[in-house]
Amino acid sequence: MAAILSPLPGDWTGLVVVCAATSWDGIPFPEKHMARHLAAHAPVLYVDPPLSSIGVRRDPALARSLQAPRLRQISPGLARLSPIVNPGYTRPGLRDVARVLHRRAIRQAVDALGARPRAVVAACTDDVLDAVPADVRVFYATDDFVAASALIGVSRSWLERAEARQLRKADLVVAVSDVLADRWRRPGVVTHTIPNGVEAEMYGRCDDAPAPSDVELPRPLAGFIGHLSHRIDVTLLESVADAGVPLLLVGPKQRTLDSPRLERLLSRPGVQWVGAKPFEELPAYLGCMDVGLTPYGDTDFNRASYPLKTLEYLAGGRPVVTTDLPVNAMLDPDLITVENDPASFAAAVRLIAHAPVSPPDAARRRAFALEHTWDARARQMAELIGLAPAQAPRVADTIGSRG
Repeated sequence: MAAILSPLPGDWTGLVVVCAATSWDGIPFPEKHMARHLAAHAPVLYVDPPLSSIGVRRDPALARSLQAPRLRQISPGLARLSPIVNPGYTRPGLRDVARVLHRRAIRQAVDALGARPRAVVAACTDDVLDAVPADVRVFYATDDFVAASALIGVSRSWLERAEARQLRKADLVVAVSDVLADRWRRPGVVTHTIPNGVEAEMYGRCDDAPAPSDVELPRPLAGFIGHLSHRIDVTLLESVADAGVPLLLVGPKQRTLDSPRLERLLSRPGVQWVGAKPFEELPAYLGCMDVGLTPYGDTDFNRASYPLKTLEYLAGGRPVVTTDLPVNAMLDPDLITVENDPASFAAAVRLIAHAPVSPPDAARRRAFALEHTWDARARQMAELIGLAPAQAPRVADTIGSRG
């Protein structure tokens, strides 16, 4: 193994440190997309969430990710750090030890790159905003972290304290939805809304991708791409299957999800779950679908979210049936169908799946997605932290400020 935290080639002046809640090797979440596209404006160091030696041994995927040095280069101007901390780092009493080790690893990585950071962007609740001196400290709320307590098995009161600390230490606060921005506006915190984006060109080629060999369902079919987790309203998926529409599910199943109803659904004829797939293969699976589903339940976490999948479906030219989420107000209402009742949801899916394909409608969906790319979102973030000159924003690129 190469030396840990060895200097990397290149000029890292103006470095942006993006501290993530998800590993670079996992499914790309907003902070990974943002980091990749911010690298067009400045050098970026992507910091994985902390790992322990025990956690690495238990998860072969994590172990493989550390066969390379903890600090390594992904591409020119884009580096990755995988901090190792003490076992049991999520437990009270051991968190303080992990905090020290996590912050030390970030300082050592920045020293190895030889650059004073322009910005530290924390897309997590870890205490990292002031781990190294920086011109700008940004709390990037990619989700409602407090409402996620039940999903991730972390104390809500601890997350509330962590959120308050991030808001106190941040110079800028960026939220992916107005629901989050408006919540922080009440205590007087100035926030900016930068919604999630989409790799529009990648998904726009879904119809040209070779059909996956493991999809066995007949067309037309409805599809879901994403985590099978507690966010999903299984009743809605059951209703689609009951309506006789073949149902394709693509994505990992949350480890803490133990749902007999979901297991029964996955075992039904006409329902196929193909598991997790590499990100670059997802357009091929979208190409098999005739309608995309965003069947989220009515929860605090979902109400504050901005589902990536909805934009991805639109980028592939697919019609979308979604539940009534506040973020729908940020989308073109003519491009999505909103239904909450299971029977109505299933009826809309069946009607749309069997409708003749409309090339003009597909083109409008793709055109909308092209206005909401991760390139555009990264440019907004770059402007906020002073990496790019402010431009006269288009309607699709408007940054909403709250304060």
